[in-house]
Amino acid sequence: MWSRILSPGVIGRTSFCWRSLFTMQLKTSEFQSLFTDGLNGLAEVFEKNQHELRIAGGAVRDLLSGKRPEDVDFATTATPEEMKRMFQTAGIRMINNKGEKHGTITARIHNENFEVTTLRVDVQTDGRHAEVEFTTDWQKDAERRDLTINSLFLGLDGMLYDYFKGYEDLQNHKVRFVGNAEQRIQEDYLRILRYFRFYGRLALNPNDHEPETLAAIRENGRGLAAISGERIWVELKKMVVGNHAAHLLELMYTLELAQYIGLPPDGNVEEMKRVWQKAKDHSPKPMTVLAALFTRTEEVEKMDIRLKVSREEKHLALFLVKYRRDLCKSSDEPESLKPFTDFIIDSRELDSHIKVCELLKYQGEERLLAELSKWSIPRFPVSGHDLRRMGITSGKEIGATLQELRDIWKKSRYQMDKDELLTYIKS
Repeated sequence: MWSRILSPGVIGRTSFCWRSLFTMQLKTSEFQSLFTDGLNGLAEVFEKNQHELRIAGGAVRDLLSGKRPEDVDFATTATPEEMKRMFQTAGIRMINNKGEKHGTITARIHNENFEVTTLRVDVQTDGRHAEVEFTTDWQKDAERRDLTINSLFLGLDGMLYDYFKGYEDLQNHKVRFVGNAEQRIQEDYLRILRYFRFYGRLALNPNDHEPETLAAIRENGRGLAAISGERIWVELKKMVVGNHAAHLLELMYTLELAQYIGLPPDGNVEEMKRVWQKAKDHSPKPMTVLAALFTRTEEVEKMDIRLKVSREEKHLALFLVKYRRDLCKSSDEPESLKPFTDFIIDSRELDSHIKVCELLKYQGEERLLAELSKWSIPRFPVSGHDLRRMGITSGKEIGATLQELRDIWKKSRYQMDKDELLTYIKS
């Protein structure tokens, strides 16, 4: 249940806009389920030391959407030094405090980890990183965040604190930058891709962007060239498997962003749209969709250099580019699963079954995909040891004979057993 307890009202002015604080009470089962022994212990420490503690960012967005968040981040008015003293006094263990210089302390209570970050303001930004200083002003911390839907705070009493109409945007499925879009983007150019990712998660319609937002993205797109490939890939692969992915990728080409993020400047957008339409209901891997943009394996290599994707992701892209047209043509039986299962049987790669499933998604072969999903890789029943027992001792002859028997076995649709196959040697 929701109840409004305060009407919105102007409470101050920022450097770029008037801010209004909107509050409402959250009382949902998802919110109440967060209160484990660990969280209750954390809350007690901060209350005892008279420092405010609130849930921040994506967890608030999830709770407002009726979801129980998987990860919960916290914000506080306490500085890192104050938090360390508090936790030490309470006998609470602190771990992985590499984020301390950015204001984050991780406490472990009742076998749970809690990341708590001091409220911050950006002192200086270069488009990739920010120098920050700590503050006790919740509004200023909200102001430095990227999107209105990510600038929300939730008190442990269920009170929502919304300074930039984030709740309203969430209700209306709108994705907007906090304040001036160009300023937010120039603070960290990766926010361009975060905008697209969250648009895919929240927007109902594929083309409901604010013109000034797209203009700011176009004007600042070249800033993505300075962002590390690893950071870009984290955002891009989440966007590609979200809603409206084909539209968003096409829009990124329209806004001339592809050249800065490892995608081919002249990517095959129409092929990508076709693949997405056929594959989207079958949970395609991100690379399955992106592979449609590539016309040559050299483009995959360039993408890998820029984005530093995993070995498995790169090899999947190379596989799809190589086999997307030819593998199904290698059979005399139209619409047969045989060329695909034969490929898996012959392949020495452990993930060949996964790759072929992604190929069938790419090709839109729903029936064959359903069949292959139920198919288990059979074991070839003959070994070199079996042949040696029959008097074949030459390694070269053993290898050639095994291949001949394997071909016979494949033609039988993997039904022939060892004894049946060995009769071919006797004859």
